[in-house]
Amino acid sequence: MSRPLVLVLVDDAATAAWEPFALTRPASELLFGALTFRRRAELVFGVPAAAVVAPAHLVAFSEDGAPPVRTEVPTVETDRLLWRSRAVPDWSLRDRWLRERPTEPTALVAGDTVVGLLLPAGAATPPWRGGWDDADSTWAAWPRQVIPARTVDHVWQLVLDTPAQLAVDIVALHPEAGPPPLPAGVVRRGSHPVVLGRDVDLEPPVVLDTRHGPIWLDDGVEVRAFTRVVGPLYAGPGTILLGGPIGPAALGPVCRVRGEFAESVALGYVNKQHDGHIGHAYLGRWVNLGAGTTNSDLKNTYGPVRLRTARGEVDTGALKLGCFLGDHVRTAIGTLLNTGTIVGAASNLFGVGMPPKRVPPFAWGFGPAATTMRLDAFLDTARRVMARRGIPWTAPLQAHWTRVWQEAQRACAS
Repeated sequence: MSRPLVLVLVDDAATAAWEPFALTRPASELLFGALTFRRRAELVFGVPAAAVVAPAHLVAFSEDGAPPVRTEVPTVETDRLLWRSRAVPDWSLRDRWLRERPTEPTALVAGDTVVGLLLPAGAATPPWRGGWDDADSTWAAWPRQVIPARTVDHVWQLVLDTPAQLAVDIVALHPEAGPPPLPAGVVRRGSHPVVLGRDVDLEPPVVLDTRHGPIWLDDGVEVRAFTRVVGPLYAGPGTILLGGPIGPAALGPVCRVRGEFAESVALGYVNKQHDGHIGHAYLGRWVNLGAGTTNSDLKNTYGPVRLRTARGEVDTGALKLGCFLGDHVRTAIGTLLNTGTIVGAASNLFGVGMPPKRVPPFAWGFGPAATTMRLDAFLDTARRVMARRGIPWTAPLQAHWTRVWQEAQRACAS
């Protein structure tokens, strides 16, 4: 029998810069490929995550399946694996981990990066003053074991690397997938797999284009008539594809998507029920896009896209990169977003012209008349929005968003 193992995910300095998402959620709860970072680690290492170590303003974070947030590594009387939240283990590690799991304190290494620390039962937690970035930690002299894994180093990689990760995840999770029976009027192009969950509803005419990658439609997904689904694509449980060219894309649970949605990610409960182009973008949970909302993902100069961040302007080196919208962002009808736009959580975009390329969290409008949304107003709106999808408003949610609002005001004042 294998020894019991406690999996602890740990955010680091790199994920703290993943705007606009670091304000509202641990990095482990971001969708990358067909899974969140947390869920992939749980499947590879064979245990549910017991905790995530993240900044103090996230300690009240509450979401289905997410472990509790701690500010320190928990102490337990069993083996512990401290795993860097943004690390992506290769699926081949599943079987190898059972055979080669270390029995002494060991640093797990991918390339030049320590992605995990294995602490056997009884081993003391190493000094954690600077987390993964503390060069003086005692684990610097531990034995090292090279494992098949990599890290996501920048927030824009969540967009740019998603198609390739989707293809890997879908094949790894469904190795036996073949061509499923399809209703008359549903056309499949290409030879990559199509995976259909329970109660998937395909309303002809629909095209499933697998020429460039597989398609996975999870339980309860609906694909309405006149939709072209382009792989690699994952659509989470309860998502509805309402028409138009959609994909490559990763869509979390209960999204509503119509119109052009290309090379993009919708974390979950995203509402894009109308036409408009979203390309090379990452949309947080509970984003609502007004009719005709469109983002640019290519500069007129065909030069690399730059992001305006709290740490200064950053050259991504990417030719195509759209927008990053934090949790609970809403846009007015006809909103136009420039390349590389970052919109902070809970912002409500309305005004004349285009919003700036960097919008602070809880912004109420943009331009000269822009103000900051009151906490009580946001909480009332969020409660109503979530009720429309049957999600109850809870005391932990109230506590979490109160802390997030306070952290946003603190950051703006500093």
